Amino acid sequence: MTALTSPLGRLRWTFADGLTLVGRELGRLRQEPGQIVAALIFPAVMVVLFGYVFGSAIQVPDGGDYREYLMPGLFAMVTFSAWLGVMTRVAADASRGVMDRFRSMPMARLAVPFGQTGADLLTGLLMLAIMVGAGLLVGWQPHRALIPTAQAFLLMIVLRYALSWVGVYVGLAVKNEQVADAMVPLGLPFTMLSNAFVPTDGMPGWLRFLADWNPVSALTAASRELFGNPGAPSGNVAWPLAHPVTTVLLWSAALLAIFIPLSLRAYMRRGR
Repeated sequence: MTALTSPLGRLRWTFADGLTLVGRELGRLRQEPGQIVAALIFPAVMVVLFGYVFGSAIQVPDGGDYREYLMPGLFAMVTFSAWLGVMTRVAADASRGVMDRFRSMPMARLAVPFGQTGADLLTGLLMLAIMVGAGLLVGWQPHRALIPTAQAFLLMIVLRYALSWVGVYVGLAVKNEQVADAMVPLGLPFTMLSNAFVPTDGMPGWLRFLADWNPVSALTAASRELFGNPGAPSGNVAWPLAHPVTTVLLWSAALLAIFIPLSLRAYMRRGR
């Protein structure tokens, strides 16, 4: 008992229970192969759709291949979608009483949301690998050394994990699977209102301000810079685009600092 009351003991307890729930989430995905196939096909479809259908009609700033300009934006789009998937799974568990059963068991309080976010991180890595393969097939490639390329992917992983905690909190807040499903399309404007697919230069001033401060734009700009792809920010641009790596890290830290405590409190209050 003393081992569990010490900070290190509680940390080990949380980590062990969280890994158990990560396995539970991955096992549930294995029982729903259609969901896995759809999640893995989606990135490849987006590469083909935007790269070949829209690519011929969009001019890349300062020239360059549109598919190389596009891929960092698609990486950012898939990263941002993390919170939507976590939200729907958490809301489904909450509405079906699964959360109440977990709460009645002798497990660490943080284990349930940790399991959800950990499982999403693993599936996100698989989706990222699929998208990298699709991008290489259509002609995209990073042009800088291994370390900057690895840094770009690490930024995606860090921001995805932070966003997954947003999904945990929103899923617990809505408490209803149908409401969560209805909210999924609301994620589209966040990805479209960015520099992921087109430059923000031609947007009205107020709209460009929102796009430049969008975390999707920061991740896209950071990825283009680290990959050496066309469209990297230059000249007189907004602060988030002039310092995209720092911006992504600040967004990630802020989301984790805000939504981990909020998610834990929402999870504990559901049983009251």
